[in-house]
Amino acid sequence: MGRPDLDTADLAQVLHTGPFHLALRAALAVRGLPLQRVQHHLAHRGIKVGVTSLSYWQQGARRPQRPESLRAVRALEEVLELPGNSLTRLLGVGERGAGLDVERPAGRSYRSLAEVSGVVERLLTDMETPTDTGLHTVGHHERVRIGAGRELVGRDSQHVVRAHRDGVDRYLAIHHGDPGCDPALVRVSALENCRTGRVRWHRETGITVAELLFDARLRAGETYLFGYGFEDGTGGPSSEYVRGFTFAGGQYVLQVRFDEGALPARCRRFAQATTGAPRGARTALTLSGRHRTVHLVEQGVRPGILGIDWDWE
Repeated sequence: MGRPDLDTADLAQVLHTGPFHLALRAALAVRGLPLQRVQHHLAHRGIKVGVTSLSYWQQGARRPQRPESLRAVRALEEVLELPGNSLTRLLGVGERGAGLDVERPAGRSYRSLAEVSGVVERLLTDMETPTDTGLHTVGHHERVRIGAGRELVGRDSQHVVRAHRDGVDRYLAIHHGDPGCDPALVRVSALENCRTGRVRWHRETGITVAELLFDARLRAGETYLFGYGFEDGTGGPSSEYVRGFTFAGGQYVLQVRFDEGALPARCRRFAQATTGAPRGARTALTLSGRHRTVHLVEQGVRPGILGIDWDWE
């Protein structure tokens, strides 16, 4: 018997919205299976996972990432009688957790992307950041500026989040510069309702991680609006802007503004299921606002990748 305060409708909702640990916890509650029993079912399928690991997964203290752990998650979908990929899609394999929407130029090689992912993990570990940031994105409006030298000059974000646990008081923003970027020269700006905390960077990959401290601690269910930005301008010519989403979320708006002295020949919106998947849903975008801006609007973000790319010739 499952818990009386959770039903299949609740489970279906959290499987859609995430995050992973809450979905796993809800599935365990609805099915009424103790962790020892779940471990037993997995062992029968030839998968060895400790009760402690399962407990950490449902608490959000750890996140399954290794191949054997992901195999266990797929088996959990069978054990808990869930739709195929309902848990694995919430992990956004190859991407980082909720609230850490990493911009990863998808045109780079898989090896490069794997290196970036490892660097991000190390920087976050160095900052003693929990896997579960405690935040869901309700809405995000991002403005990217491309300069006269075709470089990414900077980007500003207005972000609305909702806390899913008490005590959340910060957000971690991650910037991935274009090839040639010097993250030591990238400047972080706390623009609205936040202040800059710790900043870490990795020169070889052009990664910058910035901690943005809220003006108040949030209670579970509370929303918060804040703004921040990165001033870059240190990389080579830019040809795309890409954002990865691990979890389903609210509205995302991406606007790219070009210097009037460096206008692209063509612009396209695209989507990808994962970093290794082919780009689909390509749509031509027309420059507007005196022929200098293009944008995309996604009303309900799903796990995957969204972006805009452009050709200079």
